[in-house]
Amino acid sequence: MALPEPRPRQLSLGPLEREILEILWELESATVKDIHERILADPDRELAYASVTTVLNRLTSKGWLACDRHGRAFQWRPLVSRAEAHMLQSHDQLHRFLAVSNPDVVAAFADDLDVASLEQLDAITQRLKAARRAREDGSCT
Repeated sequence: MALPEPRPRQLSLGPLEREILEILWELESATVKDIHERILADPDRELAYASVTTVLNRLTSKGWLACDRHGRAFQWRPLVSRAEAHMLQSHDQLHRFLAVSNPDVVAAFADDLDVASLEQLDAITQRLKAARRAREDGSCT
């Protein structure tokens, strides 16, 4: 499975960004008012309408959302699904982990895994080998 395109330019999200993205994944698209009302449905929450607008604009500039105009209202919608976001963030975390570049740290981590995790690593290894073979076969033609 390939990584999704387009990809957000910045993967890191703050707590409010993540919360608003979760709301948009549920609603599929929404206005600032829709999101603001959803957040304020919790009686213990306070959040300015302008703060929601700011976060939506920030998520749009990071590449997570698109904004469409419908008459006088703006609708925001996610550019990646929840599953794609999880895949991208996992991919990023794995790259950062491997960037440690210390085989002893990676080996110590692998040595501490349970049987289910080891089975997952074996499956990943098989997929990597298949992808490498496919790349090598494709480059010879």
